[in-house]
Amino acid sequence: MILNELRQQVCRANIDLSRAGLAPLTWGNASGRDRAQELVAIKPSGVPYDALTPETIVVVDLAGRIVEGQLKPSSDLPAHLELYRSWPDVGGVVHTHSAHATMFAQACRPIPCFGTTHADHFCGEVPVTRLLTEDEVRNDYEAATGRIIAERLAGLDAGAMPAALAACHGPFAWGRTVSEAVHNAIALEQVAMMALGTLRLNSDTPPLPQYLLDKHYQRKHGSGAYYGQDTPRRA
Repeated sequence: MILNELRQQVCRANIDLSRAGLAPLTWGNASGRDRAQELVAIKPSGVPYDALTPETIVVVDLAGRIVEGQLKPSSDLPAHLELYRSWPDVGGVVHTHSAHATMFAQACRPIPCFGTTHADHFCGEVPVTRLLTEDEVRNDYEAATGRIIAERLAGLDAGAMPAALAACHGPFAWGRTVSEAVHNAIALEQVAMMALGTLRLNSDTPPLPQYLLDKHYQRKHGSGAYYGQDTPRRA
């Protein structure tokens, strides 16, 4: 079995999505990329999370051709592949229908940054895409979904903004690895829930001041980041 370690990671990531409450039923999928071979491992379509094993994970190339696996890959595979082709540094992609982030997607509204919790993970409001056209839906729906996400992120740093909302659909998140993509999907749902609660309490809440947003994002992700522990050097 090729990419055994990646298939294990992708299997675990999909199970983690379910356990985190982000993917009820089979409403979600995670994939991971092997950059050396330019292959992608992804959840099989419609398979319950408790039935997943590394052997059920499907391996495809960047054109979507199955390289290994007996099951059909996720129907969202073309969207994942569009994101991988758009951003070479991305090594994992997650799509869910987590409740609060999906509410913002269905309302076609970005998730505003009201506080430092949001700024710790996302450098600004989480963007929402335009709606797909009828032709895009009819001819190449899933791939078009990935393309409008990449289109919306044009001019932004996909590392500093590792998530977006597909309008009227749901959230996508990504990262350098599939486990990081899951981490970002969990953070996305939490900040969406907080933003919605904030708007209920005060619909006129202003966004977080830029200087405070920058401070919180940079202290975790900037060149002079000091949050957390230093990685010990090997002897």
